[in-house]
Amino acid sequence: MAETSMLPVRGGSFMFHPAGSLPQFTPEDSSEEALAIAEAARDFMNGEVMPRDEAIDHLDLELNRELLGKAGELGILGIEIPEAYGGLDLDKKTALLVLEEMAKQASFSTSYGAHTSIGTLPIVYFGNHAQKSKYLPKLASGEWVAAYALTEAGSGSDALGAKATAVLEDGHWVLNGTKAWITNAGFADVFVVFAKINGTHLSAFIVERTDPGVSTGAEEKKLGIKGSSTRTVILENCRIPEDRLLGGKGKGARIAFGILNIGRFKLGASSAGAGKRVLEYTLKYAGERTQFGKPLTAFGLIQQKLANMAVRIFVGESMNFRTIGYLDEALARTSWESETAGTDKMRAIEEYAVEASMAKVWGSEALFATADDAVQTFGGAGFSAEYPAEKIYRDCRINRIFEGTNEINRLLIAGTFLKRCGGPEGLPLVETAAAPLDLPEDPLFRTIALAKARALKVIALAQTDWGPKILDNQEASARISNLLLEIYAMESAVIRARRMLETGHRWAALARDLAEVYAQEAWNRVQGEARMLAAELASDAVLDALVADLLAMHAPSPAPLSVLRNRITQALIEQGRYPLS
Repeated sequence: MAETSMLPVRGGSFMFHPAGSLPQFTPEDSSEEALAIAEAARDFMNGEVMPRDEAIDHLDLELNRELLGKAGELGILGIEIPEAYGGLDLDKKTALLVLEEMAKQASFSTSYGAHTSIGTLPIVYFGNHAQKSKYLPKLASGEWVAAYALTEAGSGSDALGAKATAVLEDGHWVLNGTKAWITNAGFADVFVVFAKINGTHLSAFIVERTDPGVSTGAEEKKLGIKGSSTRTVILENCRIPEDRLLGGKGKGARIAFGILNIGRFKLGASSAGAGKRVLEYTLKYAGERTQFGKPLTAFGLIQQKLANMAVRIFVGESMNFRTIGYLDEALARTSWESETAGTDKMRAIEEYAVEASMAKVWGSEALFATADDAVQTFGGAGFSAEYPAEKIYRDCRINRIFEGTNEINRLLIAGTFLKRCGGPEGLPLVETAAAPLDLPEDPLFRTIALAKARALKVIALAQTDWGPKILDNQEASARISNLLLEIYAMESAVIRARRMLETGHRWAALARDLAEVYAQEAWNRVQGEARMLAAELASDAVLDALVADLLAMHAPSPAPLSVLRNRITQALIEQGRYPLS
């Protein structure tokens, strides 16, 4: 691969840097302050939330509200709110650690996330001083709860197809429309509502529950996260003051999509946190349950499931912390004292839209696979509501729909990546794909280099021969996204494992095993996706030549994964949990 280490750390640029040449933040780099706040969140969840698990899941809205208030007293509602408005103004690394703890109870985590992220952050990034002064202190303390009202019955993934309207009359905005599937709607005090001014310009508005013309429908009967409030929000000639327009006329799309990028990062963090809890109770059950005179943990195919759970957690953490490190570095370049702080910080967030979508897609699918493995390990008990496995199976299913479906996010990953390639300022897709391979000696780093070369070979062909039309082929676009996902995940895990080895971390050997299991299997998926993408791009002799080129990039030597998984499982049994946190 061509020497590209002088490229800036831009969104999507990981494909053009030799593995390990970019800075990478890992969980092991977390500050003492961040770890202390995460510990406070852990104590809160263990002491206040988990003992009320059953009551929460029976949709006790007063309890949800009470718990959010207690979280506010601890400061964990205001982590990302500037100090000038009652928050702590901490970095997103800290927010990520807290989110992992909150994920232990899926319904409460949903309420917490909707409030602190998509509900509050539009005001943080796009509100004027008066709006921030009025709303943010109350949202930070938990006195008020926020909700985000974008989706409509006829416009889910197609957010720009919203039908809600806003008309300016006598110094007031008059809003009409119905918003669907709104989290926290049953008890929220503040709604960020999206509507089209005069039916044309999508814009955002701050609506209070007590405003005339605001009402909510009945609670939705849901498959999972049954303890979170989900209702329609109905606006019937809802009158709000003119100064409740958020971010300016026609800025709705910028606000909606920018905030969704943050939500996608956070879904990845929540998924990793939930996976840790699932592994812990599955490991306990498998150690106690005997068959044929032996505990389940003694059987190879159960070890495979337990080890794979740990692999997914390790890889997900590695991806999430790597991405959040890039993001925090970009956000730190702008002080909140700047007049353009919100705009500048949102631009930094948008730079990593590809990585945000990858965190969401990879994390949500990894957690669902882990939930499925848990049910299977529990056997018949996994199908019973008396045991925890069936609950996470239901609760985590929504994650592949939240914050834009995984299908939409796959199209965003491919489309955004290709848009950033080419041109004088673009990422050097064609040039890097044509450059000679420079393979490192380390087997795992060699695997990454080969995977990148294969992926770039076919993605470059898509760019040169098809151009933007390739995005009309959604299956081909999804294959491009899958290639990027696998490589980012593989590389993040391998680099983290090497850093742990270099620093003498006590779990460095385990980290290496976790990374190698993923890299070995990800290589096969990269190889398959590259070949099938080639078939979408070419045919006959051209396809044969392209496949021959791909096969000429020799596959890495396989490792005995059963041996690696057995070592991983033994470490899990000894610790009784995922030991790297």
